[in-house]
Amino acid sequence: MKSKSVFLTLTVMGTLITLSSNNWISMYMGLELNLMCFVPLIMKKNSKSSEAMMIYFLTQSVSSMSLLFSLLMSKMWVDQEDMMMFMMTVSLMIKLGAAPFHMWLPKMMTMMSWMNSVMLMTWQKLAPMMMLSNIYINNIMLNCIVTMSVVVGAVGGLNQSSLRKIMSYSSINHLGWMLIMNNSQNNWMIYWMMYSIIMLMTCLMFDKYNMFFMNQINMMNLSMMEKMNLVINMMSLGGLPPFIGFLPKMMVMKTMMNSMMMTTLIMLMMSLITLYYYMRTMSSMMMMMSSTNKWMVTNNMKLMPGLMLMMNMSLPLMYIINIM
Repeated sequence: MKSKSVFLTLTVMGTLITLSSNNWISMYMGLELNLMCFVPLIMKKNSKSSEAMMIYFLTQSVSSMSLLFSLLMSKMWVDQEDMMMFMMTVSLMIKLGAAPFHMWLPKMMTMMSWMNSVMLMTWQKLAPMMMLSNIYINNIMLNCIVTMSVVVGAVGGLNQSSLRKIMSYSSINHLGWMLIMNNSQNNWMIYWMMYSIIMLMTCLMFDKYNMFFMNQINMMNLSMMEKMNLVINMMSLGGLPPFIGFLPKMMVMKTMMNSMMMTTLIMLMMSLITLYYYMRTMSSMMMMMSSTNKWMVTNNMKLMPGLMLMMNMSLPLMYIINIM
């Protein structure tokens, strides 16, 4: 337990070093500290977590090597600066798990616990995203990566029954929304914070009841309050108004509608597909009441579900604060 808290602290510290650095090598050092301390956190006493650990380590090592190579070569080959920036962008996209470099993410997440998965989908994205916001990315390349990420994230989750795979493809889709605001640091950080809070609330519920597959949701004796919370969390994750998850998507639409209209339209269409597979996960649970015990129905509102509900329903309040 003590070693876990040490590795967790160092993982957070590695990200903070990257965020507070003013040169590429210091940022790289922060990324490496983060990588080397996150790997032991994945480790559990079973073969699946060992495989997940090896997938993560090998993928991130290849990415780190190409990133370091591009950083060192950028000083030597001044006339090849565009090529070096391209290499840096690709290596950071591999770290993030953006399409078409996403194959490792769903595979790895099926072998991890929910809390490790949340950390991988949220905190581990922060340092590479910060590095990307300091790089000028060609508009054509950015459009291609964003479009591929939202399409893969939407279509990939359609045929899945594993909740961890659905969440991983959802993460790839949301990454596309964050990447399109690459040049505006404040905007993507607001999106990241909102996404992280919603993802944490959803995965805490899955972790509490040990849900890993869609059919397990129907078998759980959830109270009506918990069912409502789970549905609202999923709808919020899909960006459906009037839930709080719509706020960051509305922010992206307002920012990008004039400059990247076609890409924004594709992203909105793909959001409808993600909403479909979130609905498919939740619909049978909402309709099945037969397995719910009588005392579960009249359960009092507890603190955590109540807070989740208030947070997800606070979009109108946020909008009022914004226009004031």
